[in-house]
Amino acid sequence: MLFQKKIEPRCAYCQRGTELDEEKILCAKRGVVDRAGHCRAFRYDPLKRVPPPPPSLDLGSLKDEDFTL
Repeated sequence: MLFQKKIEPRCAYCQRGTELDEEKILCAKRGVVDRAGHCRAFRYDPLKRVPPPPPSLDLGSLKDEDFTL
C-alpha cells in the first residue's frame, strides 16, 4: 500500500519544507529544522515522499522442484 491514511508527520515530506541538504529542511513556519522533526503546521505532500524499495528476491534458495506442478 503506497498511500496510507495515517502518515507519520516528518518535515522531509511536508508542503511547507524545502530541502537544504541531506539532514536539514527549511520550513516556512519554523526555519531550519531536522528532517525527522514535525510540528502542528504539517501538511503532507505525497510527491516529496520516497517509498521504501521493494524487498529483493532471493533466487539462490529456490530449486527446480519449486517450479513444477
